[in-house]
Amino acid sequence: MVGRRVATAVLCWLMLGHVFARSPTEVPIGGFLRNATLQGLNGPARSLSDYRGRPLIINVWASWCGPCVEEMASLERLAWQDDRAPFSMIGISTDDYPEPAQALLKRSNATLRHFIDHDLQMESMLGASSIPLTVLVDAQGRVVDKIYGARQWDSPDSLQLIEKAFRLHRVAGAH
Repeated sequence: MVGRRVATAVLCWLMLGHVFARSPTEVPIGGFLRNATLQGLNGPARSLSDYRGRPLIINVWASWCGPCVEEMASLERLAWQDDRAPFSMIGISTDDYPEPAQALLKRSNATLRHFIDHDLQMESMLGASSIPLTVLVDAQGRVVDKIYGARQWDSPDSLQLIEKAFRLHRVAGAH
């Protein structure tokens, strides 16, 4: 009986490990993002390396994802606070086709730069096993943190998280 329980526990542990195994292309926290060409949804294509030199917040979303859509407004508010934010912010849509993502950006009057993920390149690199995912990247391109799930990005708790991650003295608009 004990042998059967141990075998079942080991099997469950192995299955759990497989379910949570990371992609070999995923950049872990502490790793550096590889360069990639980002296809623009509401602007021209850009290279990911163009964002080096200042911290970067990358939000991974899809037009069909309710929590993703809900948190987009708080990202816009964060970007448009009184003082110029000491970081850049971009969105990466995981939609299969650009049209639904572009329609959402138009309906929401999005001003942040958004890109569409071709061939799951960014989804795999960032580890977007679930969305929304927000990745905080330092000025050198190192992944500092990954936050799964929706947040109010302009809330005091989120501002504090950003300050700590980027070791900023003050995030724009934080009092």
